[in-house]
Amino acid sequence: MTAVDNAKLAAQALDFAGKTVLVTGGGVGIGRAIAEAFAGAGAQVVIAEIDPANADAAEAAMPSARVIRCDVRQRGVGAMLAERIAAETGRLDVLVNNVGHFVHARPFAMLEDEEAEEILDVNLGQMLRMTRAMIPLLRKGAPGSSIINVTSIEAHRGIPYCSVYAAAKWAVTGFTKSLALELGPEGIRVNTIAPETTDTPQVALDIMIPPENRAHEERWIPLGRFGRPSDCAGAALYLASPLAAWVTGSAINIDGGALAAAGWYRTPQGEWTNVPLISGNGLVVPGTVA
Repeated sequence: MTAVDNAKLAAQALDFAGKTVLVTGGGVGIGRAIAEAFAGAGAQVVIAEIDPANADAAEAAMPSARVIRCDVRQRGVGAMLAERIAAETGRLDVLVNNVGHFVHARPFAMLEDEEAEEILDVNLGQMLRMTRAMIPLLRKGAPGSSIINVTSIEAHRGIPYCSVYAAAKWAVTGFTKSLALELGPEGIRVNTIAPETTDTPQVALDIMIPPENRAHEERWIPLGRFGRPSDCAGAALYLASPLAAWVTGSAINIDGGALAAAGWYRTPQGEWTNVPLISGNGLVVPGTVA
């Protein structure tokens, strides 16, 4: 095959015309970027969004999208969404479970039971309910339909002060692998996207990291920067497309190499170290090689 033939095949694989895609929390951040990417690829996009302002903005940016204002954490919302999608399109080809949040970021010993339960439901419970509600519609789109669960790089490592959040994200990883086995014989693929810190309103880098400290960013992440929502959108398009026809039960780490680095950083001199130092202003900077 020629390069032109390969390019045509790739373009066809990323053509989602006639496909229906549901993105939860698709009004802002990573969810918004994913929704826009699928809309740009020709899909009929359905967005579930809790925030009225974000819903309005998504509607204005994507006139062809169907924006449904709802709280996916509420029981019964998944069934309601399934009914509306069934009535309007009759099938679902891609489910993107994007909703999740730290909710209460502090030491585990300080969490109340109700707070821990809220973290678990936001990051795991609602996703389980949404997925179960959508499986009948996904079966109508199979073979070739896909579930993409947006987790976090914390689904593969520890994170202080967010122990329950991490537990939920690790659980999503186990759920994804197991559901992939259950649905594989029906031609439904299930995968995860695990982002490292990504610049969104939920995790605004200029608030988390003062601008004067961002000069160290190129040494903190092997690829030299933190994430952008578009990084996750590209991975979602790939996982939902025929290009990933033999990919299921897998995770794509959208992390610039951070997990592979596993605590290694580059010094200002360009050397690698796993021993950080604390500067006089409290900034953690790379030290010398251990």
